[in-house]
Amino acid sequence: MKNLLLFCLVFTFIACKNKQESTRPEYRNITQSVYASGIIKSREQYQVFTTISGIIKKVFITEGEYVQKGQMLFQIKNEAAEISKENTGIVADFNKIKNNQDKLAELQSSIDLARQMRENDSLLFVRQKNLWASGIGSKAELERKELNAKNSKTNHTNALLKYSELKKQLRFAEKQSIKQYEISASQAGDLYIRSLLGGNVLSVFKKTGELATTQQPLAIISDTAHYYLELQLDEYDIASTEVGMKVFVTMDSYRGDVFEAKLTKIYPVMNDRTKTFTAEAEFVKAPPKIYPNLTVEANILIKEKKNALLIPRSYLLDEKYVLLENGKKAEIKTGIKNYEKVEIISGVNQNDVILKPK
Repeated sequence: MKNLLLFCLVFTFIACKNKQESTRPEYRNITQSVYASGIIKSREQYQVFTTISGIIKKVFITEGEYVQKGQMLFQIKNEAAEISKENTGIVADFNKIKNNQDKLAELQSSIDLARQMRENDSLLFVRQKNLWASGIGSKAELERKELNAKNSKTNHTNALLKYSELKKQLRFAEKQSIKQYEISASQAGDLYIRSLLGGNVLSVFKKTGELATTQQPLAIISDTAHYYLELQLDEYDIASTEVGMKVFVTMDSYRGDVFEAKLTKIYPVMNDRTKTFTAEAEFVKAPPKIYPNLTVEANILIKEKKNALLIPRSYLLDEKYVLLENGKKAEIKTGIKNYEKVEIISGVNQNDVILKPK
């Protein structure tokens, strides 16, 4: 009796074990998508740098704070820049033309004197020339008067040239010193660092009393209104993706939620190291709170079809056959595929029983 019971149990176990799983095609909706990983980035995000090294004198911001464009962020102390501004200001004031009128007045006096001498010597030469024409005077006296007239003319011309040259030099010195002052003032103005855009302060790297250099960022500021997704697509999937496709996004910070986005850009160059293409997507409706560098997982919707005839993908043989209940293989034509289901275009219908391959 015990042997008979044992035989029945073994037979039942073997029969159950040898029974193949089966299914029938059914009409359901199907979508095909490709996977992409990525991060959230801000299109209007920048690192705050100083253009002049120095000690942080004051920090005006804290992490998480919203700042306006042009708002003060940091004050840097640099004595050399401050002294340079003061010094170039003194030089610029000294070189102003209005502060050098005495030099011009001195030359103007020389011009007036040279003009008077020219007029006087010219008049004496004309008189001596007239006397010589009347037979009065000596030729030597005439030549001396002529020479004096020429010298006076030359002296007057030189005085005019000196005046003009001095004026040019003073104008050049004034403009040059003003420009030097503007450069120094600009450098000194760089000691007060202001925000280039309105946004959230994501990070502050420096504290009061610390050294600020031109190589290290002081803070990161991001415009939260311009977040986007930067995605990495596998080279095998790039050919099937197009700008405008729907993207369904999940994030660890919003577990269980799915957010819709739209593919907006695909960069045509592949990264040789990762064998991926970079793409961008914009949220159709963004999550309530998002931050740069959050990781995301995305499924880009390639195709979708309603009321399609489907079977589990695990029931396919060599991607183009299925095994019927009578043990024969039927060749089929497939359509949309995803990781779980495959669309049947032709070859079987919803009444056929299909066996799962062993």
